[in-house]
Amino acid sequence: MNRRFRPKDPTRVSRFQRENLKKGVYILPNLFTSAGLLAGFYSIVATMNGQYTYAAWAVVVSLFCDGADGRVARMTRTTSRFGVEYDSLADLVAFGVAPALLAYQWALIPYGKWGWSAAFLYVVCGALRLARYNVQIDNIESVTFNGLPIPVAATMVVSTILLFHGQLDENVKHVAVLVMIFVLALLMVSNVKFISFKQMEIRKRKPFTAFVGVILLGVFLVNEPAIGLFSLSAIYVAHGPIRSLILWRKKPAGNGAPRATDDAFQEDPNPEPPLDGTQNPTDR
Repeated sequence: MNRRFRPKDPTRVSRFQRENLKKGVYILPNLFTSAGLLAGFYSIVATMNGQYTYAAWAVVVSLFCDGADGRVARMTRTTSRFGVEYDSLADLVAFGVAPALLAYQWALIPYGKWGWSAAFLYVVCGALRLARYNVQIDNIESVTFNGLPIPVAATMVVSTILLFHGQLDENVKHVAVLVMIFVLALLMVSNVKFISFKQMEIRKRKPFTAFVGVILLGVFLVNEPAIGLFSLSAIYVAHGPIRSLILWRKKPAGNGAPRATDDAFQEDPNPEPPLDGTQNPTDR
């Protein structure tokens, strides 16, 4: 076949794209992404050594690194497609594999196959959530997330372990974590809308009460970090389904179209005269 008329392969990387990658990558935001990946890997190692508290705090460190790399990239105008893909891979390790293994070791081992199956379901739903987000990133509205973000799901898991480690009854712990893992996994791949805070401009003027609220929240998190993280993540996880339920109940029947009644099919006792003398409008 003549090379000139050979059909183009959509999966083939163009020479222009290869040259762009050869020019290098932005170091600063990818350093934060690498730090988050390192913390996630350390969480896995700590879980294997039975240090569940250290493993949970390592995921929290990954959470801060994940928020910092995006902020730094936008502030320094160093966003790139490479950074987006690298960030997703790091998130899958730090917020997918690490929390799932931590939950399995901490509470799901007694369930055997059901235990590791639940942990795997959490990982695969997190991977699907990240893949769907990358595909829809240019087509979805920026004020909401389509499905529960995987960093929030990971925060819910690790904050539960930080708050209730050594305090819950064993039977209650096993059942509660199993149910929580299933719920978080399903919410990540659902179409439930969750509010996004990415568009929050901290450099713009805000009400004075908002500033005071941030200070009070920071003081509370410093003194009671486990309770604060658990409360914030639980509120965020619950607000999505509650918000969707409220909007669904407010939605008019039939997308706002008036409902048809029996009167609509009754013959008009006073029909209009025919338009052309031969056809009645009601006969169309």
